[in-house]
Amino acid sequence: MIQEAVSFTPQFAVAPVTKILWLIPAAPMVAAGVIALLKQPQRRTAAWLAIGSLSFSLLLSLMAFAHVVGGWAAHHAVRETVNFTWMQVGAANIALGWILDPLTAIMLVMVSFVGLLIFIYSVGYMAHDENYTRFFCFLALFAGAMLGVVVSNSLLLLFMNWEIVGLTSYLLIGFWYQKPAAAAAAKKAFMTTRVGDVFFFLGMVWLSAQSGTLLFYNHGSGALEGLALTGLLAQHAALGLTAAGAIGLLIFAGAMGKSGQVPLHVWLPDAMEGPTPVSALIHAATMVAAGVFLVARVYPLMQDGAAAGGTTTALIVVTWVGAITAVFAALIAIAQNDIKRILAYSTVSQLGYMMAGLGIGGVALGMFHLITHAFFKSLLFLGAGSVIHGCHEEQDVRRMGGLRKAMPITFGIYAIAMLALCGVPIFFSGFWSKDAIIDAAQRWNSSVVPYYLMLFGAVLTAFYMTRQVSYVFFGKWRGHQPAHESGKIMLWPMAILAFFCVALGIIGTPAWPWFDAFLGNQAAHLQMGAFASSEFLMMLLSATVVVLAGIGVAWWLYGNKSPAAGEPDALEKATPWIWAGLRDRLYVDELYGATVLAFYEWWGRVSDWFDRRVWGGAVAVVAWLFSLWAELNRFLDEQWVNGGFDKGCEELSNGGGLLSEVENGRVQIYLRILALAVVALAILLIWSSRA
Repeated sequence: MIQEAVSFTPQFAVAPVTKILWLIPAAPMVAAGVIALLKQPQRRTAAWLAIGSLSFSLLLSLMAFAHVVGGWAAHHAVRETVNFTWMQVGAANIALGWILDPLTAIMLVMVSFVGLLIFIYSVGYMAHDENYTRFFCFLALFAGAMLGVVVSNSLLLLFMNWEIVGLTSYLLIGFWYQKPAAAAAAKKAFMTTRVGDVFFFLGMVWLSAQSGTLLFYNHGSGALEGLALTGLLAQHAALGLTAAGAIGLLIFAGAMGKSGQVPLHVWLPDAMEGPTPVSALIHAATMVAAGVFLVARVYPLMQDGAAAGGTTTALIVVTWVGAITAVFAALIAIAQNDIKRILAYSTVSQLGYMMAGLGIGGVALGMFHLITHAFFKSLLFLGAGSVIHGCHEEQDVRRMGGLRKAMPITFGIYAIAMLALCGVPIFFSGFWSKDAIIDAAQRWNSSVVPYYLMLFGAVLTAFYMTRQVSYVFFGKWRGHQPAHESGKIMLWPMAILAFFCVALGIIGTPAWPWFDAFLGNQAAHLQMGAFASSEFLMMLLSATVVVLAGIGVAWWLYGNKSPAAGEPDALEKATPWIWAGLRDRLYVDELYGATVLAFYEWWGRVSDWFDRRVWGGAVAVVAWLFSLWAELNRFLDEQWVNGGFDKGCEELSNGGGLLSEVENGRVQIYLRILALAVVALAILLIWSSRA
């Protein structure tokens, strides 16, 4: 059901915590700058600076969250902004600012809390890495940039932090740059996300041109407020889109890049080449969630103008992209053997559910799955890191097995996260968030196809996660060296995340829909009778059947079996050609290689030929003409100008020499000259008198 946009009363009185909200992203950024100046041996200092700065950010985030919750409890909508002029260009002021509202408050707590747990986990996981100090520098910078994305009240400021997030993801994915695969993955991630960012930038420019501002909220004159939205809705673009919807879709293209939506998903699985804490932080809880958060932030652009109970073209596009991504990535995850790559495709799939939730049911529906997913997927990645650490850096699930005995704590924690991701009913948060999206899709007016796509994706999710757990924790050990349990500094953050994998479901139940009410500025009432409603019972039945089907089939194929390390997969034996396609990621990378990359390689050769033959030839002709002109000038200068000057000087010199012969100081010579002059004068006088 499409929710109406909430109307917040502009608040001119800003709370003290809102005034210092900028410190939340600034603290880890400053810590990153200080760590960058440290020497490599100063490992403890680097770790404590990063952990301490994010702890400070978490404290301020909790204060901001408490302020917003207090306003909500008092039936007073909190949306406070602090805006300021950054620079003035002619008559135009470029303003930046930050915002505190329910969406910001929830994201701040999630990012800083999950990030802090991952920072602590990294102390143990990266303990033996020689670039330990540099790692925490990059982590702190990334956390600061992501928090900057969350607090921004300006699309321009958000875009600045968005690009820093892209830079730090490049640095962290390629952290082990000596590995060619890691360096290639970093470049792939950076370039693929830039494709989306180009469209994001175009949408930002268009929004600025039409609304005259990039501030989201500014006491009624912001780009997401009534006056600007009315103007954008009055302008029509193309394909049934208003200017608001078209701008929203351009921004959504940027979100597709960051959040790995089809067809810009190809970078995210390869990003697993980075250290496992990077996978947990960037590719489960924060960076990939930035795209979903961005769509939620600019949601009024896409949703405004929809009739009651209806939708818009922009939201339909978001829904279809999300639904297709959900099932597409889940299919590929089935045939992966790298423990982190399975989770990577699972992340892509779950991001698809979030996008579909935004398109179908509004901000609260998509954002709740973002929050729950951040906890259980971060836990899965940290659990995978614990397994890799305990198996001496082994990542192929076919070379593991029986780890529930060697690593019982990791197994128990991992099982909780796995059940949350599968959406096991009642007890796990994934059920309340993911299955709520599937249930809403069943009642979507535009089409029923996304519902069936996501329902199938849920079956696949339960299947591939059960397959992974069976390979890793059941059967017999197939590795070369005995596995061992991880240390407490890695297990404690995992245990805390496991608690929230269960506890977070409480705020999203139909009996107490606190999350939905909080984001929508509505009262949340406890209604235990909602558990007996027909809608909930159908959702419960559907989820139970889906989970049992996925887990049951996977357990039948893989449960407690011990295939040899080189033995083909059970599905591979049954359908080798389907398995090959899924294993090779449905050949999307090969398709891009044969089309997009081939085109750019061809265009590069054309440009090279054009540069060498046309532009290079033109430059050579111009150079030859100027060389010829220079030779002519040299000839004229040397032969005419210099030659004439030299000849004149020679004649003057000869004349001077002749005169010097006369002026020799002898009196008789002077008298002869005088006599000759008198004779010449006499002749001249006689001649003139006769005339």
